[in-house]
Amino acid sequence: MPKGVDWVDYFDLDHVAHIGVDNSPRYPVETIEETKEYSICTTQWGATLKNWRHASGVPEFLDFKVKDPASWAEAKARMTPTPDRIPWAHLEKNYETWHKKGYWIQAGLWFGFDVTHSWTVGTERLLFAMLDQPEWCRDMFNHFLDVGIALLDMVWDAGYQFDCVTWPDDMGYKHSQFFSVKTYREMLKPIQKRAVDWAHSKGAKAHLHSCGDVNPFVPELIEIGMDGLNPLEVKAGMDPVQLKRKYGRQLVLHGGINAVLWDDLEAIEAEMRKVVPVLKEGGGYIFSSDHSIPSTVSLKGFRRIVALAKELGRY
Repeated sequence: MPKGVDWVDYFDLDHVAHIGVDNSPRYPVETIEETKEYSICTTQWGATLKNWRHASGVPEFLDFKVKDPASWAEAKARMTPTPDRIPWAHLEKNYETWHKKGYWIQAGLWFGFDVTHSWTVGTERLLFAMLDQPEWCRDMFNHFLDVGIALLDMVWDAGYQFDCVTWPDDMGYKHSQFFSVKTYREMLKPIQKRAVDWAHSKGAKAHLHSCGDVNPFVPELIEIGMDGLNPLEVKAGMDPVQLKRKYGRQLVLHGGINAVLWDDLEAIEAEMRKVVPVLKEGGGYIFSSDHSIPSTVSLKGFRRIVALAKELGRY
């Protein structure tokens, strides 16, 4: 690509702006170790993680400050909705342009199972706690959401309005889920419904990112009023065509184009020709991969994928 050119403009894609706020405990961010292969650092959430320098992917989480209700209480006390947690300068500089040019403006929340296990306490610890210490887990889920809502209320009241509220909560993995529908109903569903209801109270849509096989949760999400679901991860067991046929009138589907195929033009073209015409029927579909754009995709290949998406998606 030419240097200094925004890839969204270069490929004439839809513009999406994101408003993020900081509901973290604001623990010190420090570098512990650096080598030619990796770096180890701490995060504002109190996690210690390892990032590889020459490979893209999810970092390895090594340790966490929050390990029990007592350490959570200390973290919770640091998580207060103060105005300095909002990027006011960024909003002042960019919001008018977003609004005038018709950007889709989304505001981000940060709460739920995924961010709690991955960034705050650790996967195994949280899964056991959801069964053995449910009130501790509910307190974490609710407080993350409370602080996020309070901050975004400040954003909205200052005149920076948004079209959509979105958040990540990966509840599945390959061909299964981290917990049962029963546990979802008891632990997460009421809290997610609060987020959906709050978004709707602003006249905004509610959009969930949930990787993995989340098939059993889809009817539950529709029941609480969720407007859109992403990424419809094919390699994990999500079938976007079946989802369209079952839920296409009730839920906007976003993604579902198998990321594994994106660096094989023949394979990705065949896949797109098979699924996009079905997914676009009656509207309610947003084209994207079922996760991200792999780093192995060439400029030529991506240009072809974009052109084909516009061809197949045209009404």
